[in-house]
Amino acid sequence: MLQVCLNGPRTRAEHPTLPVSPSELAAEAARAVAAGAADIHLHAKDAEGRDALEPRLVAEAVTAVRRAVPRGVRIGVTTGAWAAPDPGERAALVRSWTVLSDHASVNWHEDGAEQVAEALLDREVGVEAGIFSGTDAARRFFASPFAGRALRVLAEVTDTDAATAERVALALLAELAPARPTPVLLHGEDGGAWPVLRAAVRLGLDTRVGLEDVLVLPDGTEAPDNAALVRAAREAGAAE
Repeated sequence: MLQVCLNGPRTRAEHPTLPVSPSELAAEAARAVAAGAADIHLHAKDAEGRDALEPRLVAEAVTAVRRAVPRGVRIGVTTGAWAAPDPGERAALVRSWTVLSDHASVNWHEDGAEQVAEALLDREVGVEAGIFSGTDAARRFFASPFAGRALRVLAEVTDTDAATAERVALALLAELAPARPTPVLLHGEDGGAWPVLRAAVRLGLDTRVGLEDVLVLPDGTEAPDNAALVRAAREAGAAE
């Protein structure tokens, strides 16, 4: 499975076509799915372009994207602590959402991950358990009551050095061995994004690509949009 991560916590200052508004997210999602993405991850944003978890903003983003893509394409959102640092507030915001995504990522190294995951599962929203390299997230995840309840594990390689990111990815996968048979989606970021994606393809794992993770194509030129990144990932052999 190839997921597209449309925008992340980035701002328009980092990339001129980064989708921010619901209509921009919808248009980018439609093009990315047409290019071969099978799943979508997005960050709802406020008027200043900052990540937000408020019900109205999440509803507008998810609704716009859902209308723009074929039925059956699953849509996910973030619950990153940077959008609402207090864990209780994050969980309360999830419980107040008026339009639900199909899944949502929960970063397990963040305080309150279990609280947020419980709020999502209570509302029948799938949990993508984000396990970042270089953190104690794997240990915390396997010690939690949610280890067998996640929709998938996001193995997130934070090493941005193209020369070492794949090695870090393999070490992270070794840490995550107890997670199987829960699906693992392996991905990297910035300089490590393409080496890690190629490793995921070689290992037969789900992966993702998009402007959240990387702003350039494999040849180093700036990616014009998410669809171009998806096409490049497909050319690298990423699965549907």
